[in-house]
Amino acid sequence: MVERKTGRRMSVARQILLLQLALLALVIGVGAALAVVDERRDSDDAIRRQVSSIAQTLALSDSTAAALTSPDPTAILQPQTEKIRQATGVDFIVVMAPDRTRFTHTSPELIGQLFNGNIDRALDGVTFTETYAGSLGPSIRAVTPVYDSGGTLVGLVSAGVTREQISKQFAQSVPVILFVAGGGLLAALLSSLLVSRRIRRQTLGMAPDELRTMYEHHDAVLHSIGEGLVVIGQGRSKDARVDIVNDEARRLLDLPDGPVPLSSIPETMRVDDASPAKDQVHLTDKRVLVVNQHPVEWEGNRIGTVLTIRDHTELQNVLGELDSVRSFAESLRSQAHESANRLHTIITMVELGRNEDAVAFATNELRVSQQLIDRLMNAVHEPALAALLLGKMSEATERGVDLTITEDTALGPVPSLNARELVTLVGNLVDNAIDASRASESPWVEVTVMEEDSMMVVAVADSGPGMTPEALEKAKGRGYSTKSGSRGLGLALVSQVVKRHGGTLTSEPAMGSMLVVRIPLREAEAPR
Repeated sequence: MVERKTGRRMSVARQILLLQLALLALVIGVGAALAVVDERRDSDDAIRRQVSSIAQTLALSDSTAAALTSPDPTAILQPQTEKIRQATGVDFIVVMAPDRTRFTHTSPELIGQLFNGNIDRALDGVTFTETYAGSLGPSIRAVTPVYDSGGTLVGLVSAGVTREQISKQFAQSVPVILFVAGGGLLAALLSSLLVSRRIRRQTLGMAPDELRTMYEHHDAVLHSIGEGLVVIGQGRSKDARVDIVNDEARRLLDLPDGPVPLSSIPETMRVDDASPAKDQVHLTDKRVLVVNQHPVEWEGNRIGTVLTIRDHTELQNVLGELDSVRSFAESLRSQAHESANRLHTIITMVELGRNEDAVAFATNELRVSQQLIDRLMNAVHEPALAALLLGKMSEATERGVDLTITEDTALGPVPSLNARELVTLVGNLVDNAIDASRASESPWVEVTVMEEDSMMVVAVADSGPGMTPEALEKAKGRGYSTKSGSRGLGLALVSQVVKRHGGTLTSEPAMGSMLVVRIPLREAEAPR
């Protein structure tokens, strides 16, 4: 776990949250202000279009031109314009003579007075809009000419809306803009909190300086430790990658440089077990590895798995040799015990005066033992393998198992395998066979080591219950054994040697159970 300092600086997640909120608040505030300005401009444009449309519609009406040329234009136009004004919601509609004299107005007392505003462009036949402070205050107004049927200018029409009314209409739309801006700010806050929570989870709530320090230490430690280190995240998809692999782990697992796919890690190490695993033995094609697995949790949640890997290949080889030496010692002890018994028997025969029987007994035992030794030493080129077979015979006899080295046993030089590999291969097969055979009433084991069609063949049969193909496949894996409560490595080590040299390990039918190893015989590679 990462050591937390008291009084440390603000975490990365909180800094990002505050910066994100400040930026979003600024963007939303500026956006809201621009929306207000845009809404005000759009409102003014809409008013200009409205008053222009009203003024032009009224000016183009034949009744308007006819009323302007009548003796009393006000009596005809004032009621009509007031109805139109009330229906359209504008503040005033003024119909005037070309000399600015008003014929209509919202305030009747202003009728007959001169119109305040610009009319020059309208007198030239152009409809225009302007903002002008008239009798009702500042307003947006439109002024358009009125022509009779002969094309003569007979008057002008002006329609307008005061700024006060425009402001009231605009004020009604401002809350909508503010509501949308507030909603956007709330959504930004929620999304920022979610992002902050995710970043906090990914950075373990640490500050930037803590992350930098941890990375520097992490990088230095990864390259300096002597154990392999693999960190696997929670993602176990097909394309998932390993989070961290140090140099020693790449060497032990023969991993390439660069990103490492999860599929490159041996399947037995990818077990997603929530409980820690200590000192598990795993075998690759070249090495015997001891693996510790530790789940990593933060705030009660599983965030990954850490594997530490140690190379026990040399130690396993030494242990194998030690087992062989122990076997030889046990064999010598057994032989010494048997020799003492035979010697006492011979001495007693001599004392009883049965000299001829004593000589026959001694020479017969010596002849049988020496024949076996001579046969193996002549038939098997590797002395360590011959000694191993002799030792296993004595060990089997002591354990009540009848072990036979067949007459077909004969093996010349095997350049591709060294003495250690031969002892590992044959010794483990024979040990497993002796253990398995003891399940029968009359235990026996039969061993054959020979050359056949440019192949080294090791066949070990026993009186045991045998192994199914499925059981054999499991036995090739790490720590599997058919013996209850045991986690043997015998067949796994045999499988390792077989794979290394391109051979096969199969279970074949026999009188009982039989395992057969076939390894191509080829010249050893020259040292590079």
